[in-house]
Amino acid sequence: MTILDRFGIEGQVAVVTGGGRGIGEAIALGLAEAGADVVVAARRTDEIEAVAEKIRAKGRRALAVTCDVMDIEQVQSLARQAQEGLGGLSCWVSNAGGADDRVARTLLEMPEKQWDFQMNLNLKAVWTGAQAAASIMKENGGGTIINISSQAANRASPFNGPYAVAKSGVNNLTQTLAVELARYNIRVNGVSPGPIPTEVFMEFLDLKEEDLPEMGQRLNIPLGRIGDPEDISPAVVYLASEASSWMTGQTITINGGS
Repeated sequence: MTILDRFGIEGQVAVVTGGGRGIGEAIALGLAEAGADVVVAARRTDEIEAVAEKIRAKGRRALAVTCDVMDIEQVQSLARQAQEGLGGLSCWVSNAGGADDRVARTLLEMPEKQWDFQMNLNLKAVWTGAQAAASIMKENGGGTIINISSQAANRASPFNGPYAVAKSGVNNLTQTLAVELARYNIRVNGVSPGPIPTEVFMEFLDLKEEDLPEMGQRLNIPLGRIGDPEDISPAVVYLASEASSWMTGQTITINGGS
C-alpha cells in the first residue's frame, strides 16, 4: 500500500447530514470522488436529490433521504436506511447546523425558543447522530464519525452566542465520544471551518456575492480570502480514511490562519 492508497475510502458507505448545499454538498461529493457510496440527508428533498444525481454521475451509489436531524426517530431511520439501502455504514458526517431566523441578538435579548432551537440543531443532533451511527458501526467492526464544528466555538461570539456555545459543546462531545467509542474501533473527530459563504453566513451578515472578494481583508485573514466549501471536504476525506487511523478526539481548524 502506498501513502496515497491510505487516503482512499473505496467501498465505504457514508452519511452526510445537511448534504444538500454548501459545505455538506462539497463533503458528499468529495467522499464520492474518494470512493465512498453516500447517503445525502437534509430537509429539502429537491436539493439532496440533485446532489445524489451528481454522486451517481461520478460512478458511486447514492441515496437521498429527507431527514430532520432534530427528530431522533428520523435520525435513527437515516442510519438504518444507509445500512439496508447501501449495505453498510462506515462514516457518519454531522454537518447539519445553523440558525432558523438568522437574526443577530445579544444573549440578553435571546428568546428561549431560539436558544433551544440552536442547541437542538447544532449540538443535540450531533449527539443523536453519533448514537444512531455508533449503534450500527459497533456491529460492523468500527467506523468514523466526523462532526462539523466552527471556529466560533473557540472565542467570544457576540450576537451569535447560542451557535458558538453549541459548537463549543460539539468539540467536547467529539472528545468524549472518541474515548467512549474507541473500544468499538470507532474514531470520532471534527472539522472546524472559518468563514465560509454558506446561505446562513450570507444572510446573517447581510452579504451579497460582490462583497465576498473583500471579506478576507475585512476579517483580517492572513491567507487573504474567506473559505470555499471545497476547502473543507479534503479534511473530511482524510478523517474517514486509513491515513488518519491513529487519530481520534481531535478537531481540525481550517480558517486561512485567522
